Amino acid sequence: MAERATQATRPPAGAAVIDSDIVVIGGGMVGSTLASALGGAGFEVCVIDREDPAAVLEAGFDGRVSAIAWGSQRVLAALDLWPGMAADAEPILDIRVSDGDSLMFLHFDHADIGDRPFAYIVENRVTRRALNRRLTASASVRLIAPMTVVSLEREGGGVEAMLADGTKVRAALAIAADGRHSRVRRDAGIATTEWSYPQTGIVCTVAHERPHHGVAQERFLAAGPFAILPMTRDAAVGHRSSIVWTERAGLVPALFALDDGEFTAQLAVRFGDHLGAVEVVGPRFSYPLALMHAERYIGHRLALIGDAAHAIHPIAGQGLNLGLRDVAALAEVLVDARRLGLDIGHGSVLERYQRWRRFDNVVLAAATDGLNRLFSNDVLPIRIARDLGLAAVNRIAPAKRFFMRHAMGVLGELPRLVRGEPL
Repeated sequence: MAERATQATRPPAGAAVIDSDIVVIGGGMVGSTLASALGGAGFEVCVIDREDPAAVLEAGFDGRVSAIAWGSQRVLAALDLWPGMAADAEPILDIRVSDGDSLMFLHFDHADIGDRPFAYIVENRVTRRALNRRLTASASVRLIAPMTVVSLEREGGGVEAMLADGTKVRAALAIAADGRHSRVRRDAGIATTEWSYPQTGIVCTVAHERPHHGVAQERFLAAGPFAILPMTRDAAVGHRSSIVWTERAGLVPALFALDDGEFTAQLAVRFGDHLGAVEVVGPRFSYPLALMHAERYIGHRLALIGDAAHAIHPIAGQGLNLGLRDVAALAEVLVDARRLGLDIGHGSVLERYQRWRRFDNVVLAAATDGLNRLFSNDVLPIRIARDLGLAAVNRIAPAKRFFMRHAMGVLGELPRLVRGEPL
């Protein structure tokens, strides 16, 4: 089982063995947040990541943004990560969902349920920067990167990760945070349910003439959803939004072959003129879209989190939020187990985490898959039915409040961090 890791701090010269409480394999946003939470709670944590820490902070590494739901923002605030992100976070105050050119729409106004925004749009590199600062400053967390885990032994009362440079990391528990194609999960023999969509996500940033006023838009087109997500104003380019454009996979190479002017013209047709003229600023990115759900989230002295456990369609922008709820639940389970004097890697402890998170993840995976299939077509009877459905929900206040609270990530049995409480 391999995992490239970034070596922000390498083992001391000559050291062959590192002893830790927990080894986290994968230092992306979810894995790093978990390491931050556990390190702050007194655990000794070793993070093995495949990427160079300096590279992941560059603008060209990942052009995506994330919609950090209100509940997820409370997790980051409780871990004292939010102060390093807040200045670059744009609140979503309204959400408008429409079906192509239909006059029927669904509108959510945050003021209908309080004074909190639904979410914040934050560039992924901003989140990574805050996490990198925290991990490298932590006395309880060791970040080894770039590095590969060549084997992970999970026998008896502990785990041992063998790294590509010969270093061994010994711990009571291993956490797989190494993404949708997790080698840790595969080598543990954990099966998955998965399929690829015949769609590709195109991501870019656009500048526009008029302010967005914190409104996020999701337009359902025949090829898939077209999302316009409000970003913070930039001194150089002015008003900005992030575009998540779902397109038929076979058309994407031709779109990327267009020059900037031609590509912008194609985008503008879908964007509309409500914010004035638009201009693509910065590079374009593309990402294949797929659904994946692990049969189990746990194994012997092993837990899966984030995309290693589940990956969903970006139609509702909830992928990172699911991962952060995994973090909040697992961190709470492990902290509580240690306070009770229990073995943090024991199956009974990990089973509590699996029970807690499985239902939420399964429901949202099914919901996003169903919405994508329902709206990614132009069949007239189906289109009429879904437009009437949007209009009906828009008129039913209790239904609207339910969906708004879901968008904020504050439904169900909430971990302490999601409630804004310390571990």
